[in-house]
Amino acid sequence: MLIRTEAPADILTIDALLRQTFPTSAEAKLVRSLRENSRFTLSLVACSDDGEVIGHVLFTPVTLNGDDFGWQGLAPIAVKEEYRGQGISEALIKSGLESLYEFGYSACFVLGAPNYYSRFGFKDGESMGFLSIYNSMDIYQAGAFQALALADDAFDGKAGLIEYSPEFNVN
Repeated sequence: MLIRTEAPADILTIDALLRQTFPTSAEAKLVRSLRENSRFTLSLVACSDDGEVIGHVLFTPVTLNGDDFGWQGLAPIAVKEEYRGQGISEALIKSGLESLYEFGYSACFVLGAPNYYSRFGFKDGESMGFLSIYNSMDIYQAGAFQALALADDAFDGKAGLIEYSPEFNVN
């Protein structure tokens, strides 16, 4: 398996993967909108040995109380059904977080299963003083909004509302 940044030739394949992975086309539309508005920082794909795109992860900017600290949000992540359970999501996330750190980004946020994302070092964002409009949504379990400091002092003296790009707010 190879993990690399997305290429223009991958765009339609990523769109199809997102449509196959999620129950609605919302994630595919979200990624398309983020791409069209240049609101993503890092887009990685996982390719099988024969070059087929089998996974995708996207990282986008987030702000704290409207201020840009160079923090990122992880979403969405998708793996082709027949390749699930083989560590592809984990490899994509680890590669993405390593790249963000190397590029100088100091923090990452995610909305997802705490038991899964804790393996990467994510912790409950609310207990760290970070809130999201998604915290109060009934569809997410407690502790789903999580934060990870990529730099030791990333969160020093910081707390408040984490906001994603406006594209995330479309219903």
